[in-house]
Parts: sequence; C-alpha cells; structure tokens
Amino acid sequence: MSLEILINNDIKKAMLNRNKPKLESLRAIKSALLMEKTGVGIGGAEIPKEVELKVLQKLVKQRKESAEIYKNQGRDDLAEVELFQSEIIENYLPEQLSEDEIKALIQNIITEAEASTMKDMGKVMGIASKQLAGKADNRTVSTIIKNLLNN
Repeated sequence: MSLEILINNDIKKAMLNRNKPKLESLRAIKSALLMEKTGVGIGGAEIPKEVELKVLQKLVKQRKESAEIYKNQGRDDLAEVELFQSEIIENYLPEQLSEDEIKALIQNIITEAEASTMKDMGKVMGIASKQLAGKADNRTVSTIIKNLLNN
C-alpha cells in the first residue's frame, strides 16, 4: 500500500474519531506529498519512496525546529503541539537506527574510505548519507563522523 493511500485512510479514521491534532498532521503530510508530486511533474504517478522519505523527514525537522523556537520563546503549549505532530509524522518513517548502530556503520565507512582526518569529512559524509538515507538523521550522522575523525 502506498504512503498516499495509507495517509488518506488515516485521514478518514481521524475524521471519524474527531482527532483534530492527528488530522492536522496527516493533512500536512498529504499537502506536502501533493506539492512534491506537482512540483516534480509526476502527475498521477506514484511518488518514489526516496522522495516520500525526504518529504517526511523535512516535515519532522520543521516541526522539531518550530518546537525548539517556541520553547525558547516560552510558548510550551505551542511547542507541545509541534512535537506531537512530529511524532505522528515519524510513525510513517522507517524505524531509525540507534546511535550505536550508526556509529558502527560509520566506523566501517571510515575504515573502507581510509579516512583519518577532518579533511576526509566530506568523503565520509557523502558515503554515509547514501547508506543511511531514511534510517538516520544527517545531523546525528555528521556529529558522529566528527567525533570519530577527531579521535
């Protein structure tokens, strides 16, 4: 079942259950997918899985950044809404790897790429971002690479 069909079904369920916060999140996902579909010019065809993942990750990142800004402004009520929406959106992403799993994979990449200094950061990050697409946040990957290359 495609993500678009799954989202539409969940929107119907949220409407029947009168779950407004979840409905807002689902509509945001649907809107972003439709924007991507029309922006790329896919038309009636399905969006590739990689593009769906990027759209969902972007939405989660936006929600978390907004929540952080709201917290800094002392608006915890709005921050909670943003965090709730990010959790709903994350449910449609594949399971993320743990930090230890990411560290082990990056250590293998560093060994294979024969990287030893921070000058090799770009090379390692390029390989890691391809291998860990959809499985890990790039910010986390970047931080782990920096720590491993500095030690």
